[in-house]
Amino acid sequence: MAKLILDKMAMQRALTRITYEIVEKNKGVSNLVLIGIKTRGIFLAKRIADRLRQLENVDVPVGTLDITNYRDDVEHDSLSTDVKIANSEINFSIEGKRVILVDDVLYTGRTVRAALSAVMDIGRPSSINLAVLVDRGHRELPIRADFVGKNIPSSQKEKIKVYVSEIDDKDAVEIIK
Repeated sequence: MAKLILDKMAMQRALTRITYEIVEKNKGVSNLVLIGIKTRGIFLAKRIADRLRQLENVDVPVGTLDITNYRDDVEHDSLSTDVKIANSEINFSIEGKRVILVDDVLYTGRTVRAALSAVMDIGRPSSINLAVLVDRGHRELPIRADFVGKNIPSSQKEKIKVYVSEIDDKDAVEIIK
């Protein structure tokens, strides 16, 4: 049984609020880059970049990060960094940049841990912040988001499903019991 938590308008408001918070915390957008974690984090990062363009009249670079080979539940010790990040698209330097990692749901923290390792293999940013549409709790690692669209307390039996129109033909967040 699915229950609607955020509809299209609520998602837009949450992303707009995150965008304003990013501008405020970073005192503008200079030296800022966005990196979306595959899959839905990419589309959310692009939407935040669009809002930053509207607000600040600046194009903030957006990259995509595939953390599959950085997961701690996959054997990957012998893979080179080039192989690990092969499906990522970051066509700009992150050296000295303020990186905002963007993901749809923060749950255990393991995806973010993998993303941090991948980013550090790519370069050395001046800072890394995390923006998520939904924080559902249940952390296994000491990771927290800097920018949160909505906190949704959930049980471990429940699932949070984020839909983005780019691939799901609708914008919504549901909790599935």
